[in-house]
Amino acid sequence: ISPLAPLVISFLHPFLSPSSLLAEPQIIQYLLTSQFANISSAEVSSMALIGDIPILTLDSANWSIHFYWPWVSQAAAESDVEKLMSQYKIGLRNFIRFPCPTHSWDLSTGFALTDPLVVQFRAGCVLYPNTTSQGFLNVGWRGKDLVAFEVDKQHWEAQQPSQVAELVSKSLNKNKSVRVLLKHLLSIWVCQSNFPTLKRYGREILERQGEPTLTLQQPPPQLGPSPASPDLPHLLLVCHVTGFYPRPISVAWLRDGQEVPPGPVLNSSPILPKADLTHQLCSVLAVAPRDGHSYVCRVRHQSLGTRSLLIPWGRSSTIGIIVAVLLLLATASIYGHVGQSRGCSSSSSVGVNSLTVITAHTYPLQEG
Repeated sequence: ISPLAPLVISFLHPFLSPSSLLAEPQIIQYLLTSQFANISSAEVSSMALIGDIPILTLDSANWSIHFYWPWVSQAAAESDVEKLMSQYKIGLRNFIRFPCPTHSWDLSTGFALTDPLVVQFRAGCVLYPNTTSQGFLNVGWRGKDLVAFEVDKQHWEAQQPSQVAELVSKSLNKNKSVRVLLKHLLSIWVCQSNFPTLKRYGREILERQGEPTLTLQQPPPQLGPSPASPDLPHLLLVCHVTGFYPRPISVAWLRDGQEVPPGPVLNSSPILPKADLTHQLCSVLAVAPRDGHSYVCRVRHQSLGTRSLLIPWGRSSTIGIIVAVLLLLATASIYGHVGQSRGCSSSSSVGVNSLTVITAHTYPLQEG
């Protein structure tokens, strides 16, 4: 098939709505880790992200803010981030004083608190596709959820059945003024002011899309036991998708035109971030050699609109089909990008605005 590679097939799906298929909530979150050496001092590390894009960090030495993008600095000036940080300082002091006024727990509760105390905070807002939003604030201790603030109820809820969680939630609920302030910060400042402002200034980055391309390639053999039939020879079909943005994507294997359901023969990696702020994933299908079926990797992505990208497993019986389809779709947009890949590793030289899908066929793992 090398004379015809790379090949790209682009199908139109009139019944497919990418916005409904791939739409997911947008999230802004502020991640803070506070280490309290004593009741009057705390060492804080912090980062803010929109989706998986970092936008700012906090210098714990002097509480100065480092912005990753110029547009974040512009949005912060309009949203008065400095005011938020001053409110956060007050919140830190109140948090530690409420549950432990002497910086040690009463031994009658069944536990003692030792220095230093490390507390993790996760606050932010979720913006749903229907334009509704919901603020959130979670507090973790010892790597587990401890308490969470219910914004609509203005109430702290324990997140684990422990005396620590119960004591902390009850103590925090005693201060109504702080709960009112938190509701205002999360519902009004973050959801209705800060988040929309950041989205407006950062539209070019946050709403960018990459038009996907497909590449047909045959890497070295993929070795491993067959999950369905360990004692039989099999092939591993690899569909490597890389360089796409935004994150939501649908990758599936089709057997004779029908989607292969989840099972032991189908294995997909999670969507993983890349250094260029794009993403990648790998889908592997184990099949029996010469089983008489045709296999196609299908990719659906927001940047494609109503189209899907399809690429067949490279074997001689598919060449006629490929040529016929290409002739029928002569007026469609055809994109080619030759990438270098081994198995499920990321391809080299992938740009921010490109998506590469690599399908591979391998050889029997055992001699039949």
